[in-house]
Amino acid sequence: MQKEIEWLLREKHQNKATENFYKDMKRLKTGEPVDYVIGFTEFLGCKIDLSKKPLIPRPETEFWVKQSIQNILTNSSLSVCCSCGDNKGMRVLDIFAGSGCIGIAVLKHLEKFLPASRQAQVFFADKDKKCLKQIKINLKLNNFFKKIIYHKISTRKNCSIKYRVAQSDVFSNVKNKYDYIFANPPYIPTSAGWRNKNKIQKSVLKYEPKLALFGGADGLFYIRKFLSQAQKYLNPGAQIFMEFDPPQKKQVEKLFKKFDYKKWEFHKDQYNKYRWVAVENR
Repeated sequence: MQKEIEWLLREKHQNKATENFYKDMKRLKTGEPVDYVIGFTEFLGCKIDLSKKPLIPRPETEFWVKQSIQNILTNSSLSVCCSCGDNKGMRVLDIFAGSGCIGIAVLKHLEKFLPASRQAQVFFADKDKKCLKQIKINLKLNNFFKKIIYHKISTRKNCSIKYRVAQSDVFSNVKNKYDYIFANPPYIPTSAGWRNKNKIQKSVLKYEPKLALFGGADGLFYIRKFLSQAQKYLNPGAQIFMEFDPPQKKQVEKLFKKFDYKKWEFHKDQYNKYRWVAVENR
C-alpha cells in the first residue's frame, strides 16, 4: 500500500499532499485499483487513460504485445508489400480492444518504424460503447487527433497510416481481411470455474468490468467464438496473436485442431507461464 500511495502522490498530485490526495488515499484503502485512482497507466510508451473504467492493461499483455510488434516490424514483407497484395497496405485488427492500448501501441510503432511508401490501417473493435469512447480518448491523448472514424495520422512523405473505431460483438461488424489480428478476449471461467475467482484479487472482481473479465462457464466462450470465425478475416500468411489463461493451453490447442488451423506456437510470458499464442494462416 505504501508504494501505491507514493506512486499516487507523485504521478497525480505532483508530490503535494492536498485535500484531494487524502480523498484518493481513501479510495485506495477501500481496494480500488491504483491505476483507476490515478486515472491512467503506461503501456509500451503510450499513456492510457482509464476514466471510463476499461480493463486495466496488464504487464503480461504488454510483454507479449511488445514481442508481437517486434515480429511485425522485422517481417520481411514490410519492406516490399503487404500480404494482401492490394493498395490498401497492411491491415491490423485490435479486437476486444477495451482501452485500445494494444492498437494504440501498434499505431505508435508503425508511425515510427514503418518504411516510407508503405500504407497501414489499424482497426479497433469492441462491443462496449464505453470502451469505444475510451479508445477515442486514448487516441487523442497519444496525438492521434480528430473526431472522425477514419483518419490519416502519418505526415511522412509516401507513408499513410490510418485508424478506424467501430462497435462490434467479436466479428459482427468487422469487414475486410487482415494481416495481423491482436486478441485479448475475456477468459475467466464463471460456473464450475468460479472457484478460480479465489485466485483473483478482490479489487479486480469489485471494480473492473465483468464484460472484459469473464468468458462463460469454461472461460472459453469468446475464445471459441473468435477462433471459429477468425480465419475468414485473415489474408494468406496473416497472423493472430492471442492471449489466454495458462491453464487453458490444452483446450485452446484442441480448438485450433477443431477449427482446422494448421500452424500455431505457444509462448510464455515474463513469469514463465504459457500466456499467448501466435497463429499463422496457411
